[in-house]
Amino acid sequence: MPREMPGIGLCHLLVLGISVRLDMTTSRRLIGFVYNAQHTTALQMTKSVMNALGLGEDCWLSAAEDLDNMRPVLHDTRFIVVAGGDGTILRVVRTTSEYGVPLVGINMGRIGFMAELQVQEAIEEIPSYMNGGARLEERMMLEVSVRRGDDQEPYLTLHALNDVVVGRGGSARLLDILTTIDGVILTSYRADAVIVSTATGSTGYALSAGGPIMYPETKAMLIQPVAAHTGLRSGLILPDTTTLELQASDGHEAQLVVDGFTDTLLHDGDRVTIRRSEYVTRFLRRHAPTAFYAALTRRTFGMDTPSYSPPPAT
Repeated sequence: MPREMPGIGLCHLLVLGISVRLDMTTSRRLIGFVYNAQHTTALQMTKSVMNALGLGEDCWLSAAEDLDNMRPVLHDTRFIVVAGGDGTILRVVRTTSEYGVPLVGINMGRIGFMAELQVQEAIEEIPSYMNGGARLEERMMLEVSVRRGDDQEPYLTLHALNDVVVGRGGSARLLDILTTIDGVILTSYRADAVIVSTATGSTGYALSAGGPIMYPETKAMLIQPVAAHTGLRSGLILPDTTTLELQASDGHEAQLVVDGFTDTLLHDGDRVTIRRSEYVTRFLRRHAPTAFYAALTRRTFGMDTPSYSPPPAT
């Protein structure tokens, strides 16, 4: 049976690694806090925010890498505050997307396109999210499945918020990646890799490969080759109804990377199929949608806009 300790708040129980039986009669009553354990001050900062908010038993705390252990409470979680960079948010999404739990990001990373809050404003601003003073933003995700040879059933299925990459493994050789769109052959890219990204991922690896930037709530896919030697070099934007298939030529050492975390060696004959996921990633936003453009200038080009104050969400 779960171990219960009267008089100790739920947050404290979960920090100590002690399981507890939850009262699930009230829908979505908890607020989660997830931190990047690799960041030296993330845990301390997160605890200070939790203490300042005085949530008592209505919250829980987890390191990002331990979030799978929190699945039993995700059905009862209103939203999750994530302290870290975009990489931390991508790690959190791998667990939370199927539960539809919205995220509020506190940026402790270098870029932070997905995180809306800065550390110094978190304590003051988070109550507004708790009181309904935020809009709900939904980001499209990708489903990637891998099939071996003529198999109809995939041996691997994953979901991505940012991107799916088929690229070379440890070898310095170029890959030949046959690319099919809705059953029609587009080309065979001779390149280091091929990226398939969402609009969210267009400001990541795809951008460094020369791809275009898409507004983050756009429902579309981008296919972008990396260091293409021959053939199509420009990025291609596709509708969200598209089904893509990528297959590296036999005899080439290729790997699959999903949102920068999953690193899977592809075997000869493996077919990588990418389509729109049934899941979405949800964020709570206090700023208006147009705040993205100021963030783009500030974070991508290193230009600050001190006179700009993001308008509130309507």
